[in-house]
Amino acid sequence: MQRLYDFIRRHPTGVDTFWAVVLLGFSMLWVVSAGTGNEGHPLGFGLVAVLFSLVVALRRRAPEKMLVLAVALGVAQLGFGLPPFIADFAMLVILYTVAAHDGPRWASRLALVGGLAAASLSQLRWPMEEAGSTAAEVFFTVIMTVPFALAWVLGDSLRTRRAYFAQLEERASRLEKEREAQAKVAVAAERARIARELHDVVAHNVSVMVVQADGAAYVMDSSPETAKQALDTISTTGRQALAEMRRLLGILRTGEHQEAGEYVPQPDVKQIEDLVDQVRGAGLTVDFAIEGSPRPLPSGVELTAYRIVQEALTNTRKHGGPDVGASVRLVYFDDGLGLLVEDDGRGAPQEMYEDGGADGRGHGLIGMRERVGMVGGTLDAGPRPGGGFRISALLPLKPAH
Repeated sequence: MQRLYDFIRRHPTGVDTFWAVVLLGFSMLWVVSAGTGNEGHPLGFGLVAVLFSLVVALRRRAPEKMLVLAVALGVAQLGFGLPPFIADFAMLVILYTVAAHDGPRWASRLALVGGLAAASLSQLRWPMEEAGSTAAEVFFTVIMTVPFALAWVLGDSLRTRRAYFAQLEERASRLEKEREAQAKVAVAAERARIARELHDVVAHNVSVMVVQADGAAYVMDSSPETAKQALDTISTTGRQALAEMRRLLGILRTGEHQEAGEYVPQPDVKQIEDLVDQVRGAGLTVDFAIEGSPRPLPSGVELTAYRIVQEALTNTRKHGGPDVGASVRLVYFDDGLGLLVEDDGRGAPQEMYEDGGADGRGHGLIGMRERVGMVGGTLDAGPRPGGGFRISALLPLKPAH
């Protein structure tokens, strides 16, 4: 049964042609058996039957043209006095087809008007002698009009239903495309976040390793113990960098949790003191102070604060010059967290801290601004009076709208 249904859907014109042949066969049997006694009538009935069969066969290929042909045949029947017979059933078929077809509205209106007028015109042209009264004739006319009205209503309802389902499919397709676009945006945002994390990890830890390696090479002969401590610091810092990089790169994997390594918590404000101790161990003098009453903060604010301090101290080591000192201040307000990181070094050229930098660098500060913007905070960075560099940030507890 399913194969038959699929065949019918694939060959609509063939199915219509089959029913057209059936209609033509019954019509010809009626013409042969009726015998009106008028030589012109059999030929006329036969020609009308053939043309109405053509209407049924081509109803889906050219519905508007077949409607016009059916209307012309109906008018010809009225003009030449050919009473209704079996082939006129094609009028119901083409009326339904035009109403169901998503074509020009004039065709549907013409089909409705023609269908409603067909029974009345037929009754006026060939009145029923058996009716006996005007009321009976009117009742018979109404009864004969009902099939035409039902055919048009059924076709128009089918057209409306198809349009409704097409609209639903279009909406579903649009929503699916929107979801895909949102997913791509989310992936891009996540990759940008991972890129910032990798920059912070690599810039901070590798900078510490370079400083320690230079120091170890410098004191290798004069102070082996100091060189050994520097190598231990390099080893520890390298392991920490690998662990963080493994965690970040593991996020990019899907379905490979066993190979992605363990996911450790993101750094928070409490780990800033450990970060300062690590920087001190690398040879940088850092003064660390906390003002206000420490309290739990949103995870995004804590991660942003940690990364800002990490990036600021990394820039101090890279650009501050020899004998540079730095200070880190954390200030707890009622509605947010304040950060102040300063150093007394020579700093880097100002263009490196402009957006993008004249030489394409300065991505660390851009990353800071992006992080602060994500939590609705403000950032002020630049050379301070008297030398050195200052980074000041205010991170609110609630993002700004």
